Amino acid sequence: MTDFGGTAQTWSLVAFCTVVTVTLLLCVVAGPDRDDLDEFYTGYRSLSPMRNGLAIAGDYISAATVLTIGGVIALSGYDGVVLALSTLLSLLLLMFLLAEPLRNTGRFTPGDALARRMPGRAVRITTCVVTIASLMPMMLVQLASTGQLLAFILGFDGSAMKTGCVIGVGGLMITYAAIGGMKGTALIQILKMVMLLGSGVVVAFLMLRAFSWDPGALFRTAAERSGVGPAFLHSGLQFAGGPHAGTDMISTQFAIVLGGACLPHVTMRMFTADSARQVRRSMSWAVSSVALFMLIITVVAIGATALIGRAGIAAADPRGNTAYLLGSRAVFGTHVSRPETFLFTTVTAAIFLTLLASVASMILACANSLAHDVYASRATPRSPVREMTVARVSALAVGIPTIVLAGLIQHRSLQPLATLSFCLAASAIAPALIYSLFWRRYTRTGLLSTLIGGSLTVLVLMPGTRLVSGTPTAAFPQADFNWFPFTTTGAVSIPLGFAFGWLGTLLSGRREARQRRKDYERIEARILAGPEPRAR
Repeated sequence: MTDFGGTAQTWSLVAFCTVVTVTLLLCVVAGPDRDDLDEFYTGYRSLSPMRNGLAIAGDYISAATVLTIGGVIALSGYDGVVLALSTLLSLLLLMFLLAEPLRNTGRFTPGDALARRMPGRAVRITTCVVTIASLMPMMLVQLASTGQLLAFILGFDGSAMKTGCVIGVGGLMITYAAIGGMKGTALIQILKMVMLLGSGVVVAFLMLRAFSWDPGALFRTAAERSGVGPAFLHSGLQFAGGPHAGTDMISTQFAIVLGGACLPHVTMRMFTADSARQVRRSMSWAVSSVALFMLIITVVAIGATALIGRAGIAAADPRGNTAYLLGSRAVFGTHVSRPETFLFTTVTAAIFLTLLASVASMILACANSLAHDVYASRATPRSPVREMTVARVSALAVGIPTIVLAGLIQHRSLQPLATLSFCLAASAIAPALIYSLFWRRYTRTGLLSTLIGGSLTVLVLMPGTRLVSGTPTAAFPQADFNWFPFTTTGAVSIPLGFAFGWLGTLLSGRREARQRRKDYERIEARILAGPEPRAR
């Protein structure tokens, strides 16, 4: 029931070509028609709350989210459902704590929000470095997954073909970011969400119908076919191989909740809202869309285990990354009708579009930060035309190394890289944003200490986790230099990220702390209430 026949492969190839053509046209049509920074960076903040909310949700639901969460749910049951809920909780944290203050203080990039309180080129350059460091691993995951995904769906297994897919998709990503700008990538995200949610709802309904509309029967059958019995429905299966399973799970949840809320390509979308009211409405749409998709992926992934068995899913991919596709195919049974073939083709096209859209947004975030935070922050003023040119060239400068590295690592486990992105965002960017927006005494030294100290802590600890070595599914399964007792660094690096900021502020002295307090009081109204409404 999990084989992809010739008809499905042919239709999938046609769908992929159609998606590429349509998205390229969207970028050309929606891209900035003149050299205007506001149009390139924010699309003139012209998107409605619903469209902006779908774009935010699209940025949030990356291909790594779809493939990884689906795999964890299918293989680990309860722990995977908790992971999905943590992902949703992360967006709620962004909505209630950070969205409005970010929109009120930033203009184009997260560096704007941080530099409003602590002006200076050092702050902007450090923010840019951390932005690229936190997004580069995730971009590698997305691109490296492209070859594996297309090989799985289209039926080829040659290394050269997989590498060709990585190069081709990477070239498309650079084109989307450089031509489409913020509005072009937003339209791609909206199209992706419509396809992902539309096809997912239908598959989830078919899955529930296969179990007589009884979710209890679905979960019971999945537990029976999981090979671990009732443990599938209880906590601890995902981290059973570690020495501190409970603490490891908490550490992972904190990394996802804080990191997911502060990834730069997600926070960048806050600057596309025209008012505080619009950002609230946009986030409401985003949260609703992500909540619906988490429900969909839970039903489909659990259904995959119930229909195929945990062993069958692990045989296709040891980390279960193909579980969502396997479940979508298995629900049709042995004989697939034309409408069912069309539906499955829509599912595969939606996953492919997710890969395209996610990497494009991340490349755009890195390019914008390089152009706006590094190039435009120099003492000599630069023209908007030059800044836009630098942003487009930066997309190329970021994209080419990403393509090369993705081609080199595509045959290794990619989970450490995705985890690295979340841990960097949770340990460096999240403390910096929270302190900058809400702590009056926070100083420039504290901010730099947070960004640099939190990042270095993650980079030192991550190679020692069992995601990198010491287990059969690690990036280096033949080696064993695992010395850190947890899967993620969050249990140590997140508290240290906040501690570095506190210590740096303390060492700045009382005089600077008092000055920063006065500076904060001067802009406090803007942070909390926003700028004065613009005249229409």
